[in-house]
Amino acid sequence: MRSTVRRVSTRRSGARRHPARARRWAAALGVGALVVAGGGGLAGPAQALATASVPVDFPTHCIPPAIAGIPPIDGTTKAEITVDNAAPKVGETVTVTYTVIEAAASNPVDLALPADIMTPTGKVTVGGAQSASVTVTGPKKNDPVPGKGVFPSFSMTGTFTVTAPGQITLSPGDYNIHTSYIMELDTPCTVTDPPAPVSETIIATDEGGQVNERAIRLGAASGPAGGAVSVTGSKFTPGVSVTLAGRAGDRQTADTATVTADGSGGFDGRLTVTDPATTGIVAYEGGSWDPAKGAGPQAYTVTTGGGGVPDGSQQLKTSVRAGTLSMVQDGDTVEMSAVDLGRGGASRGSLRTVTVEDYRGGPAGWSLTGKVTDFQGPGGATIGASALGWTPACTTKAGSPSTCLAGSAGPVGSGGATLASAPNGTVTGGEFTVDARLALTVPAYTAPGAYSGVLTLTLT
Repeated sequence: MRSTVRRVSTRRSGARRHPARARRWAAALGVGALVVAGGGGLAGPAQALATASVPVDFPTHCIPPAIAGIPPIDGTTKAEITVDNAAPKVGETVTVTYTVIEAAASNPVDLALPADIMTPTGKVTVGGAQSASVTVTGPKKNDPVPGKGVFPSFSMTGTFTVTAPGQITLSPGDYNIHTSYIMELDTPCTVTDPPAPVSETIIATDEGGQVNERAIRLGAASGPAGGAVSVTGSKFTPGVSVTLAGRAGDRQTADTATVTADGSGGFDGRLTVTDPATTGIVAYEGGSWDPAKGAGPQAYTVTTGGGGVPDGSQQLKTSVRAGTLSMVQDGDTVEMSAVDLGRGGASRGSLRTVTVEDYRGGPAGWSLTGKVTDFQGPGGATIGASALGWTPACTTKAGSPSTCLAGSAGPVGSGGATLASAPNGTVTGGEFTVDARLALTVPAYTAPGAYSGVLTLTLT
């Protein structure tokens, strides 16, 4: 959290003051980019009481890697959700398998892609008696894909804990296809009109007893060895120390981190994953993993380069470092217009421009708020904080993933108000310019002299 203060002052007086080259490169290198294969109809709604899984079709929006020089294309995905237990008890863990039968993608180049270079990850939407988003991942395993060939079927698995009795629906969600051939590339595909149709329905029964409602959510379902993944938790014991850890099957890896749950039992942390064998991430209270006092594992796949480098080629590697959320302002004092004794009215000015820079990456948005003190004048005279109002404005720099939203016009006061914000999203970040018109309402017979208050801005 970043805060800054600026002094806002006014004065009373007796007198008035008046890309084509990228496509050729991708083709030459044989980059494993994926594009949408159009066509296909939409499935009708799934039966609400279905107990057997059914394949469903849903519209999908895919974004090929930028280096392919191919624009986003819309198509249709056919997928099916299956479970290992269609009649679980509350508190039990259900394994979910998300199978993409027909991907909305194909190989965009003439060069064939070799076997075992594709790692899929995705989400399954849980609805009905409980709501959740289940992370699923698949193995780095695929048949060779011929040039311009259709992308093969693949499956991804994950788990969730049943927390409520009743009918629970499962729908396919967004998925991503990571390729490790020549370069590490991603092709994210999102459900155009979520949620997708229900593919599987299970019926949970209540056997009583204590249910562990602790839960974690990962910022990504895959990443390179040595990379960090964000972990968000809920329903943990408030104020307790929570261990984040990688899992490789039934053992814990050396990848651990510690966070502290806030007053509501939530936390936001990051775990650096270095073990290529990692298959999941957990969070737990206490000295060692205990499913009764933890959450997870949430499926996670370590992606590494592979597939070999063809003769006459060179593999090029780089990395992008995540930054911070910060703000800078072009000054710390605002000179506002004077008003006349006996007339009063609005003393006006403009907030010194604030530039918000969000270089964190990940899904989190931000909020910029402000609060002001009373304006102190001569001989103990004051103008209350509630007399200051503002009209915010916010501009997003071109190319920023997020969109800046200006706060509402109105009083600032000592309790504070929102100056600007950016919402959470799948990908967030960027640069934003924040301004505001200021107006201090001065009573007609306020004692003459200089008045000043302090406006504090806080970025979270």
